[in-house]
Amino acid sequence: MKRDITLIGQSALITQLKQFALQVAATDITVLIIGETGSGKEVLARFIHANSLRANKNFVPVNCGAIPVGILESELFGHEKGAFTGAVQSRKGYFESADRGTIFLDEIGEMPLETQVKFLRVIETGEFQRVGSSKTIYSDARIIAATNKNMYKAVAEKNFREDLFYRLRSVELQIPPLRERARDILLLTETFVHEFATKHNIVFEGFSPEAAEMLMRYTWPGNVRELRNLIESLLVIEKGIYITPDILEKHLVQRNRYKSLVHDPAKSEKNELQVMFSNIIQLRQEVSEIRQLLQLLLQNKPMGPLLLPHATVTPPPQNYPALMPPQPQEEPAKQYSLDEIEKKSIAEALERCNGNKRKTALALGITERTLHRKIKSYGL
Repeated sequence: MKRDITLIGQSALITQLKQFALQVAATDITVLIIGETGSGKEVLARFIHANSLRANKNFVPVNCGAIPVGILESELFGHEKGAFTGAVQSRKGYFESADRGTIFLDEIGEMPLETQVKFLRVIETGEFQRVGSSKTIYSDARIIAATNKNMYKAVAEKNFREDLFYRLRSVELQIPPLRERARDILLLTETFVHEFATKHNIVFEGFSPEAAEMLMRYTWPGNVRELRNLIESLLVIEKGIYITPDILEKHLVQRNRYKSLVHDPAKSEKNELQVMFSNIIQLRQEVSEIRQLLQLLLQNKPMGPLLLPHATVTPPPQNYPALMPPQPQEEPAKQYSLDEIEKKSIAEALERCNGNKRKTALALGITERTLHRKIKSYGL
């Protein structure tokens, strides 16, 4: 039976992420999730698994950073009896347990180099050996990895294998931090209030409008995990009483973060629109850069990828959750469609590359598969 896993949020960023995740879920392609600590990387991985053809099989989460280096290979690949001191019996590893299901490798950037070599072989062939055995075992496990590290920096510093990195990121999904999707904060708050009020049998009286605004203004360095922990603490410690700014600030100050991390709510509300305008300007600049890159190609000079920015559109204002006090509504932001901008950018890139899809994809910083899908979608 499929477990009901959802990505909570109605902001443009999280809506777009859901769409990409559902497209990826229908395949067995390897996925690399990038995101800050507490932003919900494992939730996203479970969402992909729950919407895949493997949903009825095992989902095996592994925190690579929490397992001591000396036993990581044994945990991943299993071991035979007598393989090392303390191995009193044979044991299968996480990859065997995840056969025909999904294995989620969190903090993949912490994996030691010697283990990365064996892991690369598993990705490419599905084959591995238990520690202390020469027998080859095959696992049909779908691999989803996650990290909060700058993997390009890790590769440059030789702390992570370049071939493994690019093999892992067949598809890369970036989960936005909570501060970039402030419109989802009250929706998440309502969800957590319902969860913990039910769990602890508490009748919650709600938040004052000023306290709800304070939740919106806080930048949440611990992301969704911090918000979830705060809501549980509020309900349990304050015994469900009406939450005012003084009560909420007391809990936030205990974390030594609030006063230095509040920000302008108007800036949060307009963040996505500002990003869109910035991306439009950047798209124009990149069109001229494509011409320069093509000249380098013709001269057989190396060049780096040109990344197409992920632009978003500000969605219509959403009603605040039922448990939250009503807030004054601002005038809806003017809607802008970026489909025509993206279509034009791709069309111009194709023209400048004389229809060569490989060069066009390279210039735009996307895969050929994505380019083919965009060409078909826009009827180019």
